[in-house]
Amino acid sequence: MDFIILMQEKRFSFRDKAIIVDFGNYFIFLRSYIKFRGYGWFSKFEVGKDFIVDLLYKKRGRYARPFLHFGTIGLVFLLITLGPIIFNDKEEQYAGSVGPILNSATAYAPDFYTLQAEEVRQYRGGEIIKHVVTEGETISTIAQRYGLQQETILWENDLTETSKIKPGQELRILPLDGIRHKVARGETIFSIGKKYGLEDSQVQVVVDYPFNEFLSDETFDIVAGQYLMIPGAVKPSAIYTSRTTASRFGTLTPDAGSVSASGSFIWPASGRITQGYSFYHKAYDIANKSGGQILAADSGTVTTAGWIDSSGYGNRVIIDHGNGFVTLYAHMSVVQVKSGQRVKRGDVIGQMGNTGRSTGTHLHFEIRQGGALLNPQSYLR
Repeated sequence: MDFIILMQEKRFSFRDKAIIVDFGNYFIFLRSYIKFRGYGWFSKFEVGKDFIVDLLYKKRGRYARPFLHFGTIGLVFLLITLGPIIFNDKEEQYAGSVGPILNSATAYAPDFYTLQAEEVRQYRGGEIIKHVVTEGETISTIAQRYGLQQETILWENDLTETSKIKPGQELRILPLDGIRHKVARGETIFSIGKKYGLEDSQVQVVVDYPFNEFLSDETFDIVAGQYLMIPGAVKPSAIYTSRTTASRFGTLTPDAGSVSASGSFIWPASGRITQGYSFYHKAYDIANKSGGQILAADSGTVTTAGWIDSSGYGNRVIIDHGNGFVTLYAHMSVVQVKSGQRVKRGDVIGQMGNTGRSTGTHLHFEIRQGGALLNPQSYLR
């Protein structure tokens, strides 16, 4: 029995040794094969390289220029094909951190990402984009998508309410409601305003729109061929029927009201609101052809009075109301208070005028708190 067990152990030992020997022989063969093939490939590479080097050397650089050209083309090809793969993750991460301004997934236009204030980003820096109509879209859905009125899209693209749009058609999308006007020879901002039913003081909306350009910020000179955005305007044929004009340019303000002390603000002047609160005009413009008195919206201390700099306000009065609120009254023709004096709610502080960066007789009225400019609509009574 012991003899049989001993023979079996020897047989397994012989088998293990044979396996080890086989593996050893395989690795020796693999090493030799790789060495042989490697030397073969390397020698062929050296022959090719030597041939090219000798050719360039003999021709004294005759083929160097084509070689560099083809090398550059190859490098550009690699960047074009592999670049999107390499940089795609970073672009998606940046886009996700900032976020799109508008839902324009199907608009064939650049992504409007910016580090500007949110209020400015909403208007895409004044840029006009091209929207490519897709299946099932209508003027109504496109207008809703970009936060515009249907008429704005119709007027900009020379369409009517009965016009039909089709997939693939390109539409120009303005940054806000209104009319984009191409200046003709001899036109001024006042003649353009008159064309769209605006009085001289109402033309201020054209001047205040930050993406309109002028040859002079003092005289508002323009040149033929340039485009001006007329915010809130309508086509001349629709001036007398459009609700937009009535709500923006024709609203009557209440009388100045009581002069008794109060914690709220009264209307500082009588007239019409010619320009409301927006991201580029954080104030109310109240116009009156005949001018008129300007009243302190609430009791306080006058901190500024007169035309003290070239900021564009012209003659102005600033009142600190002592409760965190400050009001500003600009473009006055006459200032009837002085710095440091106290005024009561409803006191006359000046007369409506056209000084500074102004296009007509009106009052520019601001309400401030902690340095921020607030919407007067929320505070005036």
